[in-house]
Amino acid sequence: MTSSGESLVILGIGNVLLRDDGVGVEVVREIERRAGRGDLELPAGTTLVDGGTLGLNLLSLLAGAQAIVLVDAADRGREPGAVEVVRGEALVAPAALAGGEVAVGRGGLGELLAAASLAEADPAAIVLVGIQPAEIALGLELTADVRRAVPAAIEIILDEVRRMAASPPATRSAPAHRRRDPAECAA
Repeated sequence: MTSSGESLVILGIGNVLLRDDGVGVEVVREIERRAGRGDLELPAGTTLVDGGTLGLNLLSLLAGAQAIVLVDAADRGREPGAVEVVRGEALVAPAALAGGEVAVGRGGLGELLAAASLAEADPAAIVLVGIQPAEIALGLELTADVRRAVPAAIEIILDEVRRMAASPPATRSAPAHRRRDPAECAA
């Protein structure tokens, strides 16, 4: 993990033991390799995280971020290796969580986003860079189509990160409701 603050997080999600399901983790690892060699520069305050299959254990990470770019395999019925960006509310819409518009629920990502929203721990800005898998099966290597998509996914992620860094998200507004102490209810 590379860190110089927690304002912007690039979070790779997936199971590296299930071929293309691990593409999010592989993309984050490749960004880290390139940054380490000096081949690319990330904005100050960017953190790279291999989230693997941690699911709800990543909730505190989301709560500590102002902006987050999630990278994961996303089955949207496209050609294997297709890269798509889904922003903000489209990620937590009921259709997305049910596997409708954006199939993110299969590996715990849908649960994580829903829990973050319910706990009001979701970042002010959130983006999913989803890569269409070809095969989710036992194996350590990405399929050829998904492997070829990694450079394009990295460029898209870098564009999103630069955009987010250039226009920091507004601070989360106060909730419409307030939690009350049980003692207040008794009075």
